[in-house]
Amino acid sequence: MATVPHCLYCFETLAAYLEGRKSLSLSEVVDAWNEYKKDAGAGIEDSSKQESLEKQIPALKRVVGSESTDISSTSSPSSGSSLSLATETTATSTDSLPETIITESPLFVTWNTVSPRTGNTSLRGCIGTFEAQELGEGLSSYAITSAINDMRFDPISKRELPSLEVAVTLLTDFEDCADTMDWEIGKHGLRISFSERGRRFGATYLPDVAAEQGWTKEETLVSLMRKAGWSGRKDKWQSVELKVVRYQGKKKSLLYSEYKEWRDWVDQKDEDEA
Repeated sequence: MATVPHCLYCFETLAAYLEGRKSLSLSEVVDAWNEYKKDAGAGIEDSSKQESLEKQIPALKRVVGSESTDISSTSSPSSGSSLSLATETTATSTDSLPETIITESPLFVTWNTVSPRTGNTSLRGCIGTFEAQELGEGLSSYAITSAINDMRFDPISKRELPSLEVAVTLLTDFEDCADTMDWEIGKHGLRISFSERGRRFGATYLPDVAAEQGWTKEETLVSLMRKAGWSGRKDKWQSVELKVVRYQGKKKSLLYSEYKEWRDWVDQKDEDEA
């Protein structure tokens, strides 16, 4: 699954791009994060020690939390995504691998803006790929692509950085569905494809979308078809022959303030060693 360093790396990549400086590499971010934890006195190795970390480092509570801010008032799904489509999806599973040795995976990077008044989030950009990516290159590429090239939104600007939240989702366990309802809300993401009047359609929702929006399976599928560009009558959706692929993947989210605290520590450490 995605980790805190993956999120830090996305922020580092985007901030460096917008600030015109060189970004740390993913391996440098991982090493710095591990040192940061030790320096802060956290001494944790896995999420089972989350409570201890929260007591020792209150500012990191949401870094360790497994879910992002509630978005019940968000008009667009926080993980309703654009995608880079391959012609075929290769079955991929990293569930059985320790997080430390996952080196490549299909992935999505989502940017949200967070209201300082309510804490609610709004989608600001989301693009990913179903082709396995080497994480250092893939996360860097899609962190910028989703922030700058999501055609639904204006490019993210430097001044927006403090209002941002990033979510990284590594995708696993791709399976063809036996039928359109052969999947579970909250567990599976969906990738649909279909043809109508000589035109091909395709779209995806990440695993958390349907649950966050409170949709039924039918509502999820109809919404996904609309997202793909289908304009038929809602009550006729079942007449369309859908190919449905389900997949899994748990996201990790991080606020800019949490990235900034870590980045300030890195800068101070570099100054002390200079």
